Amino acid sequence: MTPEEILSYPSKVLSDEQREYYFKYGFVGVKDLVPKETLNKLKDVTNQFVEKSREFSESNNVFDIGPGHSKDSPILRRLKSPDENHDEYWSFSTGLMADVASDLVGPNVTFHHSKLNFKWYDESDTVKWHQDIQFFPHTNYNVITIGCYLEDTDMNNGPLAVLKESHNHDLYNQYDKAGHWTGMLSDEDAENIDMSNVEYLTGNAGSITIHNARSLHFSPSSKSKNPRPLLLNCFTSADAKAYTAHPQPTSNTYKIVRGENVKWAHHDPRPCQMPPDWSGGYTSIYAAQSGEDKS
Repeated sequence: MTPEEILSYPSKVLSDEQREYYFKYGFVGVKDLVPKETLNKLKDVTNQFVEKSREFSESNNVFDIGPGHSKDSPILRRLKSPDENHDEYWSFSTGLMADVASDLVGPNVTFHHSKLNFKWYDESDTVKWHQDIQFFPHTNYNVITIGCYLEDTDMNNGPLAVLKESHNHDLYNQYDKAGHWTGMLSDEDAENIDMSNVEYLTGNAGSITIHNARSLHFSPSSKSKNPRPLLLNCFTSADAKAYTAHPQPTSNTYKIVRGENVKWAHHDPRPCQMPPDWSGGYTSIYAAQSGEDKS
């Protein structure tokens, strides 16, 4: 669907101004959206998983564990596929977040994946400049990620930052010169980004961030000793069909969470770089960007 077609449907959550901002700049932040009761449930469940991660010394299909992780000092970089690991997360994905998604991709919404990224007081927690769509190409670019801050997030603890209008520009190469997937821009490309055109999406716990899969984004390392969890849900318009293997499918992958499935795919003529073959499994963006994973 085109932005004009999507905007012709009445919104469920977002204001017209917020929807138009998203289509113009490729992202939008919404302050204090998630109800306190819902937020507290998500935080309680998340704390349970952080505690459970103490039992493990290596990453697995649930936990992506960072260097220096120990039972006494857990460094959980990512909780993988929270939608499949606790009903509270899946309820959040199919509730308020699906309504938000329908305001920006149209009435027929497909769930793609979820993840819960953490930031700790460590330089290794920087997420470098990248675009999402090269990880999972689709027939069109009505592919969005909605993040929910579970803790107050300001410039001190590594907020999401997005380059305005980058969703309308060419996609970048996210392989290195040796042909290895890095999931990020080269240093040369990153150095040429106009930082005066970057917006940092800060907000209290319960605020959300939304960005298009073509939008250039990163998050700086945290300067706070308190972890900053960001719960992320990715959705697509039902007429956006994947044409590569899903990096980390769950039992919920490609479920219709609003509206209905469609019989015609919409094709955007702009090209998209192909990722490695994910059919054998996927680690995380942290592993790719740090060089731990040489795909």
